[in-house]
Amino acid sequence: MSARRSLGRRFGWLWASYAVSAYGSGLGFGALPLIAVLVLQASPAQVSVLAALGPAVGALIALPLGPWVEFRRKRQVMIAMDLARFAVLLTVPVAYALGRLSFGQLLVVSAVVATAKIAFNAASGAFLKALVRPEDLLVANARFESTTWSSIALGPPLGGAAVGLFGPVVTTVVDALSYLLSALGITAIRGHEDHPRRTGGSRVRTGELLDGWRHLLTHRGLRALYLNQLLVGGLIMATEPLLAVLLLGELGFPPWHYGLAFAVPCVGGLIGSRLARRVVARHGQHRIIRTVGTLRAIWLIGLAFVQPGVAGLATVIAVELAIIISMSLYNPVLATYRLEQTPKDRVVRTLSAWSIGSSAAIAILSALGGLLAQATSPRTAITVAGLVILASPLLLPRRPDACRPAPHVAVVIDCHGDVRVGRHLRPGGRATRGRRWAR
Repeated sequence: MSARRSLGRRFGWLWASYAVSAYGSGLGFGALPLIAVLVLQASPAQVSVLAALGPAVGALIALPLGPWVEFRRKRQVMIAMDLARFAVLLTVPVAYALGRLSFGQLLVVSAVVATAKIAFNAASGAFLKALVRPEDLLVANARFESTTWSSIALGPPLGGAAVGLFGPVVTTVVDALSYLLSALGITAIRGHEDHPRRTGGSRVRTGELLDGWRHLLTHRGLRALYLNQLLVGGLIMATEPLLAVLLLGELGFPPWHYGLAFAVPCVGGLIGSRLARRVVARHGQHRIIRTVGTLRAIWLIGLAFVQPGVAGLATVIAVELAIIISMSLYNPVLATYRLEQTPKDRVVRTLSAWSIGSSAAIAILSALGGLLAQATSPRTAITVAGLVILASPLLLPRRPDACRPAPHVAVVIDCHGDVRVGRHLRPGGRATRGRRWAR
C-alpha cells in the first residue's frame, strides 16, 4: 500500500524520535498539576495558574525564538530543545528527593517546557519539509498524527497506574528520559544540512518577529484556516475542564469512567490519520478541508446533553470519538497545506506564530468559559461553546484556488538591500526593489 511505503532511513529516525517523546509525554500527561496537588497541596486556583501561566509565559518567550531558529540548522535546534526539556524536567524528581520542591519551580519548569515545545515543533516542521519529497508530506504528517493519538490513548492510563504504584514523580522521570532518547535519535539522523544564511547581519530585527503572522494573515487560504483553527481549537480545549467538572462533580462519574471516556475515543485518531492520504487522493485537498473542517465542529454540542450513568458515558465516548476522527483526518491535511504554502525561509516563524496564536486562543477561551461556568453552570458554558463553534465553518476557504499548491517563488530586495522571498510572481518575473512584497 502506498501509505505504508518507506520514506527513508532519515525519516525513520525522525519518526522514532517523535514517537519516543510522544509516548513519554503521554505517560507524563498532567504530571505537574498532579504533583502540585499531591505533593504541595496546591489550591484549585494555584493549579489553574500552573495550567495557564506556564504555557502563556512559554509562548511569550518563544516569540523572539522564531527568527533565531529560522537561521539555524534545524536538527541542532531540535536536539537542544529536547536536551533542555530533559534537564528541566529532571529537576523535579531531584528537588522532590531532597525535599526542596516548590510551586515556583513547577511554574518555571512548565514555562521552559512550553517554550522548548514551540521551538522544537517549528524547527521539526521546517526540517520535515526539507527531508521528504513534497508528495510525501501528507503521508509523513499522517504518521505523526497517528502516533500522537495512540500515545494519548495509552499514555495517561498507564501513567496513572504508575503514579499509584511508584509515587507522584515517576512519570516526570519517564517523560524527561524520553526527551533524552529523542535527542539521541535525532543525532542519529545523518546527512548534510545547509546552514541558512541571512544577508542583513546576525541580529534579529523587530520586523522579523512578525513575519510569521504577516505570512499567515496575507495569504488568503492560510488566513482563513488560521482563524478557523483559533476558534475551533480554542473552544474544544476550553470545554475539557468544564466537562471534567460536569462529569466528576455534578454527575458523579467515578474517576475511571472519566479516564475511559477520553482514552477509548483516541482510537479514532488512528482511524482518521490512516484515511487522510486516501481521501485526499480521491476527493482533493480543498473538499476535505471544507467537509471535514465542518464535520469536526458539529459534534461538540452533543456534550451538553450528557446524563448520569452508562448512557451518559456512552454519549461522551461517541461525541469524543466523532470529534477525534474528524480532527485526526483534518490535521495532517492542514499541516501539509501549511508547509506547501509557506516559503522555505519562513517556515519556522510561521509555525511559531501558529502555535503562539493557538496557545493564546486556548487560554483566552478557557478563561471565558470558566467565568461563564461560574456565573451559570458548566453545562451552560459547554452549550454556549457548542453553539458558537457551529459558526466556525464560515471561516474556512470557500474557493478551491485558495488550496492550490504554492505559486512560484521570487527574490525580493527590500529597501535595506536584504534579499527576501516574494510570492505570486510568474516564472521568469523580475525581482523588485522596495518595501512592498511582490504579489
